[in-house]
Amino acid sequence: MSSLSTSTQSPHDREEPPVVYVVDDDESMRVALENLLRSAGLRVKTFESSRDFLAFPKCHAPSCLILDVRLRGESGLAFQEQIAKSPVHIPIVFITGHGDIPMTVRAMKAGAVDFLAKPFRDQDMLDAVANALALDAERLNTEQSIAALRVAYDSLTLREREVMGFVVAGLMNKQIAAQMNLSVITVKIHRGHLMKKMAARSIADLVRKSESLGVKAQSPKSF
Repeated sequence: MSSLSTSTQSPHDREEPPVVYVVDDDESMRVALENLLRSAGLRVKTFESSRDFLAFPKCHAPSCLILDVRLRGESGLAFQEQIAKSPVHIPIVFITGHGDIPMTVRAMKAGAVDFLAKPFRDQDMLDAVANALALDAERLNTEQSIAALRVAYDSLTLREREVMGFVVAGLMNKQIAAQMNLSVITVKIHRGHLMKKMAARSIADLVRKSESLGVKAQSPKSF
């Protein structure tokens, strides 16, 4: 199999509508799924193999993958494991004409959104896709929010980051001043700057943002 990769995204890509990828070696099934999904107003890209899917440039938009469990010469479940170990994040809806309970359990434990046996009802497929796209839209929103937070945090000076570490640890200005050997006024100035740069409405908001970034609270020194 080809190695998984993501393409460089432009700001315009972020505005693209959702897309559903279909990987199935049965041409009639690909056509049927494409017609069904397009009738619901969705963009659809179909592929005969996982290799073809991997080679196709992905857009930065909510997306999901409809994947047949048994592809010609390869396993959909093995491909799911490959995706899970890669930087690519995409919800998977499995379809199969040969499913069994252990296979279903394995797929769901590995993160599949749904597992539909052929022949499936059109509405069941549309519901599964809608759920998968909603999950991916939520993931993208979270990633974009964290990216914006990272830019804000990177704009802080080293001194402001140190003050932030003490603030989220719960220290008061006077305590921070003693820890950093600064005046209380200087600490207030740094604190005001970092709160503005981080767009933090309150200390609680700053704590939530620091947790999202994985920024640890500064442990106070003992005197």
